[in-house]
Amino acid sequence: MTTTPAPAGVPVTILSGFLGAGKTTLLNHILSNQQGVKTAVLVNEFGEIGIDNDLVVTTGEEMVELSNGCVCCSINGELMEAVERIIDRPEPMDYIVVETTGLADPLPVAMTFLGSELRDQTRLDSIITLIDAENFDDGILATEVGRSQVIYGDILLLNKCDLVSEDRLQAVEQQLRDVKNDARILRSVKGDVPLPLMLSVGLFESDKVIGTESNTTNQDSSHDHSHGHDHSHGHDHSHGHDHADHLEIEGFTSLSFKSEGPFALRKFQNFLDNQMPQEVFRAKGILWFNESEKRHVFHLAGKRFSIDDSEWTGDRKNQLVLIGRDLDHDQLRQQLQACVAKDAGKGFS
Repeated sequence: MTTTPAPAGVPVTILSGFLGAGKTTLLNHILSNQQGVKTAVLVNEFGEIGIDNDLVVTTGEEMVELSNGCVCCSINGELMEAVERIIDRPEPMDYIVVETTGLADPLPVAMTFLGSELRDQTRLDSIITLIDAENFDDGILATEVGRSQVIYGDILLLNKCDLVSEDRLQAVEQQLRDVKNDARILRSVKGDVPLPLMLSVGLFESDKVIGTESNTTNQDSSHDHSHGHDHSHGHDHSHGHDHADHLEIEGFTSLSFKSEGPFALRKFQNFLDNQMPQEVFRAKGILWFNESEKRHVFHLAGKRFSIDDSEWTGDRKNQLVLIGRDLDHDQLRQQLQACVAKDAGKGFS
């Protein structure tokens, strides 16, 4: 089997990491700090990236073009089709970065580039796995996805280092080396790492990865990595397919909530403080509060959350996604619906 892509291919980095590790922040860093390198970033939903409006030149349904020559493209289905849209652009791109979901094993994505016609047009450079220094624990490593993200990461980027002590950082690094003894670990705050340390590093070795996959399967029968990794048969692999498989296997579910009316701020605060279960690993969305004229971008990872203000540019509504394990969807929907203000529009009086 030929495992070395054509040297002339566009280099590709796959960005992996468990829920809330900071992939979106790192993608913003990559898009905003390129100098003379035209980079295409493929994301699941570029509406969540929050690209600096000063950089945006044109916005389409599936692609945003920036003044620095970079583009942000929505995967929106099949990964191969999204990559081909980038490759077929009149102006060639210098680099491609692919974001995976927080519940995706990076290996099937890598095999998409190695086991299809893309291998003649691209060159897989590295897999970067972001690690949340504050929330990473044995529970994440016990999941098939979390363990695979560490094992197949060429670079393990220990993020949010400003939120924990040096002792905690060393303990997490030891956890990672217990799983991957030759791990290349970098530390970061808000994904801020010099890009030459992450891009065009030439660390991906397909022979080594395939060997690791085989050894892992043999050594640890509780993590059956063979179920979805036979990717040499020529069929396509979308992020949605991979994501759904792991949701089912690991017991994770995703709940989406929308409302046309605003939340009452105190009710939503009560939901966060007293009602939202610990099994929610990640939450994000756009929030509309009765007491505010601002658009609020909400992010939650583990026990920490942030709410950032911005201006509304479209219709006002609440859009929220919760991701966790063994969630009671009906109860959560009822609790969120109860947060909707009954006196909508009176909060400014």
